[in-house]
Amino acid sequence: MFKVMGLINLHENPQHLQELTTIRPLATVPFAGKYRAVDFVLSNMVNSGIYNVGVLMPEESSTLIGHLRAGKEWDLDRKRDGLFLLTPIAGKRTPLAGTGDIDYFSQHLDFLQESQKDYVVVSTSQMVCNINYRPVLEHHVKTNADITLIYRRMERAETRPPGSVMLTLDEKGWVKDMEIDPPASESRNMNMRMCIIRRELLTNIISHAMSRGGGDFVREVQRNVPLLKINAVRFTGYVANMATINDYYKCSMDLLRPDVWEDLFFANGHIHTLTKDSAPAQYLAGGDVRDCLIANNCRIVGKVESSVIFRSVCIDSGAEVKDSILMQDTRIGANACLECVICDKDVVITPGRVLKGDPGYPLVIRKGTVI
Repeated sequence: MFKVMGLINLHENPQHLQELTTIRPLATVPFAGKYRAVDFVLSNMVNSGIYNVGVLMPEESSTLIGHLRAGKEWDLDRKRDGLFLLTPIAGKRTPLAGTGDIDYFSQHLDFLQESQKDYVVVSTSQMVCNINYRPVLEHHVKTNADITLIYRRMERAETRPPGSVMLTLDEKGWVKDMEIDPPASESRNMNMRMCIIRRELLTNIISHAMSRGGGDFVREVQRNVPLLKINAVRFTGYVANMATINDYYKCSMDLLRPDVWEDLFFANGHIHTLTKDSAPAQYLAGGDVRDCLIANNCRIVGKVESSVIFRSVCIDSGAEVKDSILMQDTRIGANACLECVICDKDVVITPGRVLKGDPGYPLVIRKGTVI
């Protein structure tokens, strides 16, 4: 196995997930009943044999630190290598730093420079998938590329999310052009914000960018398209791109399809998360559950259909929940009715309330709200 390290960049733009990211970074957005977005990229790296992982933490990182801790759940609590939480250094932000993420890379440049690894897998947490990086790394070395990007092919009818990076490739997979959030693009190759790069080249790109006032890592790669050998590898598995509320809702509903569930959680290894021991879900007399994903410690007395239910949710008698997402510790009162609703954690819906959204515009209830 090649000597490779992981670098997870969590300086992501959460503005299109505002209702879910006002109190948390995008990396800790709850997903699939008991997971967080960051669980997938961490598990992918460990399942690919990468046991030296640095996490570029966002400014507000208390919830993320509480979730990741020492990395035990991902087998990263090690004496050698392991998990490194690279928090922003107070007062170290440079006067010339722009609004991009290069400045945060530069604050921990020593972490990269002191490493003995040859290659770095760089990824964000926005693209939730189950991927094996080994074949991509082998392809990267075989083609002698400077950078290898990972992309997915969008369907023709698929709406391009905001902030998308589109790639134009030649017949051999070499990148000819990169477009960042173009108003229109003929390309359907969306960069998944994952790449493999030589460690020394990464440190050079960061140092060069900082000497000119910082910037954004993706834009630095874009500027180097004419200068470097940049290859691209297509990922054909399922991808949940949590760019907007609508994307989050659609991806959550996709989990109710067995083929999607198996692909996302078992295709290239299991996905791990912070363990919380609790009792199984209770389905009491009067409860009616159909086509749902339900986590442990729930109490179901009402009717639930085509929904994703997180841990410790209570749905009282006579209540009806359809096509909805209920996060941890939500309480649905007797005879309440919810359809196409996303309830964040600790929401209380009092008896008899009727809340209805639309599959194309789900209704979002913020954390701790009582209705």
